[in-house]
Amino acid sequence: MSERRSIRRVALASLLGATIEWYDFFLYGVVAGIVFNKQFFPADLDSYTQTIFAYLTFAIGYLARPFGAFIFGHFGDRVGRKSMLVITLLIMGTATVGIGLIPTYSSIGIAAPLILQTLRLCQGFGLGGEWGGAVLLAYEHADEKERAFYASFPQMGLATGLVLATGAVAALSWGLTDAQFLAWGWRTAFLGSIVLVAIATYIRLTILETPDFVNARAARESREARLPIVTVVRNYPRSILLGIGGRWIDGVYFNVFAVFLITFLTSSFHMPRESALLPVMAAALVMCPFMLFSGRIADRIGRGRLFGLASLMCGLSTVPALHMIYVSGGNPWMIWPATIIPLGVFYSGIFGPQAALFAGLFPPHVRFTGISVVYQFPSFLVAGIVPALCTYLLKIDDGAPYYICGFVMFVSLVAALSAFRIQRRAEQGISN
Repeated sequence: MSERRSIRRVALASLLGATIEWYDFFLYGVVAGIVFNKQFFPADLDSYTQTIFAYLTFAIGYLARPFGAFIFGHFGDRVGRKSMLVITLLIMGTATVGIGLIPTYSSIGIAAPLILQTLRLCQGFGLGGEWGGAVLLAYEHADEKERAFYASFPQMGLATGLVLATGAVAALSWGLTDAQFLAWGWRTAFLGSIVLVAIATYIRLTILETPDFVNARAARESREARLPIVTVVRNYPRSILLGIGGRWIDGVYFNVFAVFLITFLTSSFHMPRESALLPVMAAALVMCPFMLFSGRIADRIGRGRLFGLASLMCGLSTVPALHMIYVSGGNPWMIWPATIIPLGVFYSGIFGPQAALFAGLFPPHVRFTGISVVYQFPSFLVAGIVPALCTYLLKIDDGAPYYICGFVMFVSLVAALSAFRIQRRAEQGISN
């Protein structure tokens, strides 16, 4: 098999596996504000409190990510990328199917939200190790000059996973009555994950270990024996801080336009579920080619440079986009472009090159741990609380989204400055 054909096969396999992992994770976010708030919390609570509780269980998944990052990052750097990817996939799949089987609050009382939170923690734990392994699989198989491009393939799994999650819920909403959807329809989307997991497990078992890991393992005996996490924290503190700074815009921007927006449309304009889901699904479709395009451009002009410029565009686009949605009165001709352009185009400019940007911060022998720390350890604060925070900011601004806009613009500035600094360090050959 030629080298070109081999890397394409690895990129495709990485994309398919990442798609299923993100489908499992995002499916929860899609239904949290339209199903779980009604099904798993006391009926005597007002809708605002139910929604806040549902989004807090969404955020709990992010709390488990750092633990997954630590465990799977450690063994990914010691044992190998491939084996960790199979384990994380099975954890995510089992938790997702389990969510589809939980009885409602009216059936088992307080046990319902407790079980829901436990399984959400399992999802977060699995994804904590999944992301780093998936992107390194493509990144470390690729030629140095094309690493950002091939690392954008598993990044595209976010978009395809989101398409599957929103598409599944939209299709069920079309085909079922509201009563049927709330009673059992939403569960089929979770239970169907078992088929996807079986396919992805088979694919990942056929992949070879990455060359960078094989070389790092061969050279390990000449280095001091030390836990990867200790090496990362001690030797690369600036890389961690700069990576976290860049990561912030990703977690905030995505959760504003792909998670919170669905609840905003259904609650503020009383839009049907499928009508609120469709623009998000369309944005995810647009995102796919733009992620690959951004990866290719990052290889040419610099990963940090593109990421920084895209971060600024994300911040600036928030004001006109959310303003259009706020004054739209539910008009789809205003909602669709205000969702598709920010999420499908501008967000691709940060998420596409992000994997390569973070991977370049660390050497191969601690790379799995390093990028997992950067991406997962701050995830609760930079991403997990965003839907609940936006719900609160919307309430104190009397239903207007302008406090949310200010928050996103501040975050985008921090991310841009971090990315530009990473680019300068890369050009100067600074590695710590």
